[in-house]
Amino acid sequence: MQTPLHFPRLPDWLIYASIVFALFVAAISRGERADAPPAPPPPGPEEGALVRPASPFDPAVEVKAPPPPPNSTGTAFALGAPGVWVTAAHVLEDCRQAALIVAPGRGVAAKVVLDPRSDVAVLTTEGGAEPLPSGLDRPLRAGARGFHPGYPRGEPGEATSRLLGRQTLVLRDGVSRTSRAEPVLAWAEVGRTHGLRGGLAGLSGAPVLDSAGRVVGVTVAEAPRRGRIYTVAPESLAAALRRAQVGAAPGPPPGEPITVENYGRAADALRRDLRVAQVACLSGTADWSSRSAP
Repeated sequence: MQTPLHFPRLPDWLIYASIVFALFVAAISRGERADAPPAPPPPGPEEGALVRPASPFDPAVEVKAPPPPPNSTGTAFALGAPGVWVTAAHVLEDCRQAALIVAPGRGVAAKVVLDPRSDVAVLTTEGGAEPLPSGLDRPLRAGARGFHPGYPRGEPGEATSRLLGRQTLVLRDGVSRTSRAEPVLAWAEVGRTHGLRGGLAGLSGAPVLDSAGRVVGVTVAEAPRRGRIYTVAPESLAAALRRAQVGAAPGPPPGEPITVENYGRAADALRRDLRVAQVACLSGTADWSSRSAP
């Protein structure tokens, strides 16, 4: 007679551990994996964190706006369709006749629409220069370089700066004692045209360009003692263009990068091609300006 085989009885804890391990393996194999993609590379050594959206808690800076002389001048630049230009509204405030200076002693009459919510004016002429490329929808980083080509003190010139961040600009009118606040970008001036001394009056309305030559705002004010330049925020400029019903066309693709070594030559080329031009408020009887509806 054959003796039956007897297998040793496994301990209860080993049975339970095997069941738990099997359930764990099944759960892992059926679980969803939704790993995030690799993080983008860190910004370059010259750039910092992304500039956040405008906020009511942005620090405020007050700038007093002197009354413009009867024949004031500023800077304008081509943006959007040919014949569309942008400048700072305070350059042409209460202006009866505006003109873009295309040569010494020669100007082209321009129709002006002052934006009611920002320091932006949109000018239109019959025909115009090739527009600058728009960078209004691109993110900005603290520390990024900006370039301001125009006509400081009524002469060709330019400045370069570093982006500090957002502020609220309170522009006070010393004549009417009124004030207007709007979100702006604050830049630290780090260089300018050789020999240019003092304030940058006349640079109002100039574009601020990124290193690829794209427009990211409009130069509207400076604080010489602080070494600061203030520009209309990109979203404010984009909104002003929409209200004027002109829009910001993408423009041509960016060309040669702008650097601290070549920004003077780049500015000269923009002025020579009239993509950046001097704008003047002339005395006269014709009323070329109108204010857009809110």
